[in-house]
Amino acid sequence: MSPRDFGLMTLVCLIWAANSIISKLVIANLGAPPMFYAALRFAVVLAVVWPWLRNVPRPLWRMIVVGLCMGCGTFALVFFALQTASPSAVAIVSQLGVPVTAVLSWFLLGERLDARRIVGTAMTLAGVVLVMWNPDGLHMSAGLLFVVASAVIGSFGAVLMKQIEGVKPLQFQAWVGLTSVIPTLGFTLALEQGQGAVVAANPWALGAAVLFSGLIVSVLAHTLYYTLIQRYEATLVSPLTLMTPIFTIAMGVVFTGDVVDLRMALGAALAMAGVLVIAFRFNQLARLVLLFGRGQGA
Repeated sequence: MSPRDFGLMTLVCLIWAANSIISKLVIANLGAPPMFYAALRFAVVLAVVWPWLRNVPRPLWRMIVVGLCMGCGTFALVFFALQTASPSAVAIVSQLGVPVTAVLSWFLLGERLDARRIVGTAMTLAGVVLVMWNPDGLHMSAGLLFVVASAVIGSFGAVLMKQIEGVKPLQFQAWVGLTSVIPTLGFTLALEQGQGAVVAANPWALGAAVLFSGLIVSVLAHTLYYTLIQRYEATLVSPLTLMTPIFTIAMGVVFTGDVVDLRMALGAALAMAGVLVIAFRFNQLARLVLLFGRGQGA
């Protein structure tokens, strides 16, 4: 992976981390029903990228399945989880998607898992576990079961997406929006309550969160992610998403006053080292170090 694409992947993970915190506030603090919030998000996405629906990808059934998996099958379940689970717990359990993606990519796509990627993934996952772990351990609540389901469904969608050729990232976004807004809207109208009260009580906060989630997270960050996962093997791109929980912790320190102890610092260092091992070959790392040294000496 080139340094430029690694930088883009880092930006994607930063946006995803911010979205986790914002979504928690919207679901838990503002009281927005999860499927209602998901429907608003996908409606914004569809409104922005609907022109890309004109060229129908083939086979259509595969695109519909990918859209459902990458859209409501992932985000709606996470929004349900955030009703009871913390963003940190959601972030760590969602990392189950990394080994699931690796197994599915190997089984369905024939992609390789070389020693460097295996070692880097193990280092990063170990660092994330160290950062997220607390003295009482992790308890698998009902909310976290939604995260497990989300990780599996999202991984399956990512692998299926690799099998669709000639589809641009914004086409993916358009079909994700279309295939996801219909079921989430139907669900919230049939089974959820209080949507109007939430909008009336918090119009500006809810509107800003929906626009951020729809435009910045989906249209910008996920389009970049789709571009990268088309350019590189899923077994390379997927482990890099392990940066997201690290950034989530960092944002918690800045915005909520979280304390970083030695355990968290060591975990963050181990995780980021693993990310570098995954992203760069050793000769690329050496060149980056030399460039950084020249910059310091200037």
